[in-house]
Amino acid sequence: MYIADDKRYEKMKYNRCGKSGLMLPAVSLGLWHNFGDNGVYSNMEQMCFTAFDNGITHFDIANNYGPKGGSAESNFGKILKEHFMPYRDEMIISTKAGYGMWPGPYGDNGSRKYLLASLDQSLKRLGLDYVDIFYHHRMDPDTPLEETMGALEQAVRSGKALYAGLSNYDGPVLEKAVKLLEERHVPFIINQNCYNIFNRTIEKNGLKEISYKLGKGIICFSPLAQGMLTDRYLNGIPEDSRVRTDGRFLREENLNDETLGKIRRLNELAKRRGQTLAEMSLAWTLKDEPITSVLIGASRPSQILDNIKAIENTSFTKDELKEIDEISAI
Repeated sequence: MYIADDKRYEKMKYNRCGKSGLMLPAVSLGLWHNFGDNGVYSNMEQMCFTAFDNGITHFDIANNYGPKGGSAESNFGKILKEHFMPYRDEMIISTKAGYGMWPGPYGDNGSRKYLLASLDQSLKRLGLDYVDIFYHHRMDPDTPLEETMGALEQAVRSGKALYAGLSNYDGPVLEKAVKLLEERHVPFIINQNCYNIFNRTIEKNGLKEISYKLGKGIICFSPLAQGMLTDRYLNGIPEDSRVRTDGRFLREENLNDETLGKIRRLNELAKRRGQTLAEMSLAWTLKDEPITSVLIGASRPSQILDNIKAIENTSFTKDELKEIDEISAI
């Protein structure tokens, strides 16, 4: 049976989630890829062991992660049951609902019917009585915001979630949602959005600034831009890369000569800082106070260990930040 490393909390930095009482590790493990039915279970186990042994206490998942949808929750639920239940109170486990999950009009978007039914299904697959954070996964313009926020309120009041979160919301809708949740005394503490050197959407749509103003945390997914901000593509596209084998989230046309040139220039800057490109990219995302944590994905334990090194230096000079902005051409 798995026994956690006694020194695990000496290896990680923990940040307060906005103005809440909750602390999250600077680096969290996302189960978006490699935990579905196409993954190797023993590798999933080793990645979870490596993460927790190095102070990663937060594991993020969603109802539709797989393939197939639900399989990542089921696989992680098996790992929890077999290895981690003695440590459950040391873990932050989050899940989400908002994308298509089952046929018919009640298996998608933001209705009260869908969100609460999905949470019940997620808890069953995970083998848990509650999750620490339950997110609405995306904005739904066809459902009244009051209904969606009311569902998050019910999730918390029922004891099936400790905190509420919002994912893929923009700044203006976030402000409206926060007002509704605060009126209902719902502990909403965190936003989850894509953010990296190449994707500055949360800076442009007001989410980053408004989250800071409202005292809410941000956790960033795709901080390495689906692998573009690593040394994976410095010399072209490997045949065994996700671009070749999957292509759903990173396409070959995204890696044109201009983008590859930017990646190589960023890599040179990372070398001058004494970091790998991945370490620098994660450090860049973590440099500002509104960012509580970055969600890394991994296909093997060694990637987790490499990414954790980013927390060793998250300070940048003004010249370095200017150079990164110029290269990424925001």
